[in-house]
Amino acid sequence: METTTAPSAIANAATPDESVFTFWPRHNAAIYQALEDKYVHVELDDDPLESKMILNLGPQHPATHGVLRCVIRLDGENIERCLLDIGYLHRGVEKLAEVKTFQEFMPYTDRMDYLQPYANNVAWCLAVEKLAGIDVPPRAQWIRTLLCEVARIQAHLLWIGTMVMDAGALSVFLWTFKYREEIYNIMDEVAGARFTVSHSRIGGLTTDISDASMARILAFVNDFDVQLKDWKKLLNRNRIWIDRNAGIGTLSADDVIELGFTGPNLRASGVGHDIRKFEPYLVYDLIDFDIPMRSEGDSLARYFVRVEEMEQSSRIIRQCLEHIPNVAGPIRVDDAKQTYASKDEVYYSMEGMIHDFMMTDTGVAPPKGAESYHAIEAAKGELGFHLVSDGTGSPWRVKMNSPSFCNLQGLEYLMEGAMVSDTPILIGSVDPVMGDADK
Repeated sequence: METTTAPSAIANAATPDESVFTFWPRHNAAIYQALEDKYVHVELDDDPLESKMILNLGPQHPATHGVLRCVIRLDGENIERCLLDIGYLHRGVEKLAEVKTFQEFMPYTDRMDYLQPYANNVAWCLAVEKLAGIDVPPRAQWIRTLLCEVARIQAHLLWIGTMVMDAGALSVFLWTFKYREEIYNIMDEVAGARFTVSHSRIGGLTTDISDASMARILAFVNDFDVQLKDWKKLLNRNRIWIDRNAGIGTLSADDVIELGFTGPNLRASGVGHDIRKFEPYLVYDLIDFDIPMRSEGDSLARYFVRVEEMEQSSRIIRQCLEHIPNVAGPIRVDDAKQTYASKDEVYYSMEGMIHDFMMTDTGVAPPKGAESYHAIEAAKGELGFHLVSDGTGSPWRVKMNSPSFCNLQGLEYLMEGAMVSDTPILIGSVDPVMGDADK
């Protein structure tokens, strides 16, 4: 690490032409140089550089929801300029996918947006199935839809708990984590794992859902609906909560479209786009639900949209629980070249064991030159995978369209002009997860 200038040189530089960023390691120096080139070289006049401060928020700050680094230039308590620095959780998952078989990559999707791992699994499976031309049986599609909505509630529960805690309260955080714990128990019963579930398989599911699991999910939503009403009574008219969010981080419909926002952040500004409605996948075209929307475009609107989405998820879950018992049939496609055989076949037949070995060794092999893109409406927005096949069991190219990465594009715009005290609210209202952004 080069050390040529003390950190205080940033505040004490006499002119903007002096190099005041060389005391940082090379990576940090590049970030600071970008901030200097973009923002510091201005006409000073009556606003000397000595009155400015360049400050790091993150990557270790708890309010940055992971390892997001915000380099901000302050004028007193006001943020004049902001530069985001991501990459601290970079694991190269797109390149990892290209050296794994399609099924081998499944556990890595759990670790992208780790607040809703089940939905990540389904998004990957749908993209591969579209690439390979695999038709999944109806029962598996209903179960996937059911558990994707459970995962949506799971993600929004952590969001509302941490968002309220960032605003200075703790009680709601403890209550939301109680219900996240119940969802972990549901996933454990359904998939055999609490957190990183990897329950979906290309071509279907690894196991069917039992009557006991469905009864447990129904009991959860019955209790959750009551509790959600209590949380709304606590927050919707709470003066501190309202004042911390109303009018903060306001974006118009044109703004969110230009900035590339997706999901609740988009719908909170009056743009009613939801992939489940406009490009239905699984069985969403057979389910009755509404798209929560607001027109204010501020942090409070984004809160209302996510709370109403949890109510709609409960509504979808109830419909799935009513339909699944009436949808008989297999939970995976009946083709040994497209999905794993059941364990009964593997354990008790030579053919089943051979098919299991071949799927593990090579896996699904879409036609050479096949290319597809498929996206779902994840809790944070559009989660899509663009795949290109070279005819082998591993993708030739993988590109991921992750909602946290897209939504972070607008955070610089939101923070510039805000106050330092508003930064936890602004970051929380966008709801980024850095494992989903650093690809």
